[in-house]
Amino acid sequence: MTFPVLATPLPDAIAETVGLGPDTVAGSLTGGLVAAVIIASALLANAAVAGPWAKRRVYSSFIDKVGPSRHGPAGLLIIVADAVRMLSKELVIPEGVDRPAFDLAPVVMAASALLGFAVIPFGTIAGIDIQLADPETGLVFVFAVASMASLGLVMAGYASNNKFSLLGGLRAAAQNIAYEIPLVLVGASVALFFGTLQLGDIVASQRDTLVTLGPLVVPAWYALINPFAFVLFMAANLAEVGRNPFDTPEAPQEIVAGHMTEYSSVYFVLLYLSEFIHIFLGGALVAVLFLGGPAGPVLPGPVWLLVKMWAVFLFTQWARATLPRVRIDQLIEIGWKGMLVLSLVNFLLTAVLVPFV
Repeated sequence: MTFPVLATPLPDAIAETVGLGPDTVAGSLTGGLVAAVIIASALLANAAVAGPWAKRRVYSSFIDKVGPSRHGPAGLLIIVADAVRMLSKELVIPEGVDRPAFDLAPVVMAASALLGFAVIPFGTIAGIDIQLADPETGLVFVFAVASMASLGLVMAGYASNNKFSLLGGLRAAAQNIAYEIPLVLVGASVALFFGTLQLGDIVASQRDTLVTLGPLVVPAWYALINPFAFVLFMAANLAEVGRNPFDTPEAPQEIVAGHMTEYSSVYFVLLYLSEFIHIFLGGALVAVLFLGGPAGPVLPGPVWLLVKMWAVFLFTQWARATLPRVRIDQLIEIGWKGMLVLSLVNFLLTAVLVPFV
């Protein structure tokens, strides 16, 4: 199923604005690079707000504390203070580290999160489609590049020459393998239902009306069509982004900070921001696959997608503040004996029901 494109893609609009044809090599490269910088800057700004400020404010409200309040209105200037504090610190490299892997791990983790947004449809604004690309295998691309984060975690744990970091890296590898397969299977069931791997088409398919209740029109969002798949995806996503009850790769009470224990200064900032960009990438996937993507009344599409991404972020923080951490053996058992079986059941039920829906 292919839907007509009614808006100008963002890279093409930028190429036309600077006087280069979107069909030329120079125009395509310029438009793509500038569009990528714009989207990456917006995502990094989101992560900068979420990490130093929003995370603390949300968590403090759960445990009856004040949280950031002294630096600027509502403590917002803590973002600037933390940035200056972390980036001005000395970059300490411990003895005995595997230097190439130690240096590359933060870059791999941050890049894997940002690359996933290359195919996320943010919606249209002023006749411009805010999306870098919409390939036919967009869903496969997102899962492929996001899985590179597992490599970064293992690299950081192995290269740090620290037993706690190594344990965190090994836990991360075991956890991501156990929960990535159910995550992909649930995503594949969505693609099976809509008959496409193209994220733009999956979003367009959810514009239909599921049911009309008087003046209320309920959209055909997949979360309403198959809430079982939605719950499974949300649970597996918690494990993928390392939030309670699945935060065993960090587990400060057990292994200090896991893979991040030996990192400081700009390297720590990259690891920290990549963690939150991955949470927002998971939120974007939840929104696109289950919540109609950028669909919503009154406000522009990009605003609605950001609202849904932040809603998923707030859910992860609620889980972090309220759910106890499971042991590593319990985590693996839940993944292989629970999530995997349930995701296979969901996939088979979807395959059986598709011809009748």
